[in-house]
Amino acid sequence: MALTEDLYSQREAMLFSQRVAQLSKALWKAIEKDWQTWIKPFDLNINEHHILWISYHLKGASISDVAKFGVMHVSTAFNFSKKLEERGLLTFSKRDEDKRNTYVELTEKGSELILRMYDHYHDTEHSILLGALPLKELYGRFPEFLDVMAVIRNIYGDDFIEIFERSFFNFKETLDDSGKPSIPTT
Repeated sequence: MALTEDLYSQREAMLFSQRVAQLSKALWKAIEKDWQTWIKPFDLNINEHHILWISYHLKGASISDVAKFGVMHVSTAFNFSKKLEERGLLTFSKRDEDKRNTYVELTEKGSELILRMYDHYHDTEHSILLGALPLKELYGRFPEFLDVMAVIRNIYGDDFIEIFERSFFNFKETLDDSGKPSIPTT
């Protein structure tokens, strides 16, 4: 314990924690509003959309992976996935080599819904995007959040970052040069 006390003071720790809390809350509020506005016409909530998005880009994720990457409890991931299955957007399966885990995959209807949502992304305002555009204009790129990713890695572990990187690689691969999404090949 003495080692940590040598690394930082209680004042520094409290100021850092409060700054991160306040900024995160403000950022999340804007993200949540943007996200809900975008998906509302598709009769989805944020958890349902996130599960569809994860399933689309991870191409057959376990409920455990969905929960971990979606930063939700396993029961939340399972229950919302069940609702998506009832709507014909997801299917559940077991793997021959892994009978303990339940996997979810998008149906054709689920994939089509994801693509339709992508097509309508710019139908709604995105305050986060608008807030970042001045930085893109100034530096030629959007913020990369390397420090934040390092903190997240230390909280959630390498597995989380690996899933994050894999899903974003898959996401990038599904967009053509104009930014138009296509159905991923398996």
